[in-house]
Amino acid sequence: MKLIKKESVIDVLKQCFDPELPIDLWNLGLIYDIQIQESYNEQQSDINIVMSLTTPGCTMGEQIAQDIKNKLESNNEVNQVFVEVTFDPPWEPGMMSTEARQKLGVGLNNAQESKETKINMEWE
Repeated sequence: MKLIKKESVIDVLKQCFDPELPIDLWNLGLIYDIQIQESYNEQQSDINIVMSLTTPGCTMGEQIAQDIKNKLESNNEVNQVFVEVTFDPPWEPGMMSTEARQKLGVGLNNAQESKETKINMEWE
């Protein structure tokens, strides 16, 4: 069985948006981990996603997680999607991609722009 590619999962995550910001979850830096494994039926993949929210008090977590599940599970290569929300480490604006910071008009100095978080470096 050929597992779905991470790039395909990331493409879908780029179609999932924070309801309060005009930026997708991927570029916001809210996706911390993606694990893909063979499903029990051996014809599809199961996907585990660990993500955060911009604030611990955000009430949209379930809606965002359900949006991810719905979009990924509509793909014939995907059996189930599990989304875990964590606040370790807490999200901070420096986790956003350069594209997201520019779109939101969040200016960072050169030292901050060159600092990449471990989370983003693993996927880019």
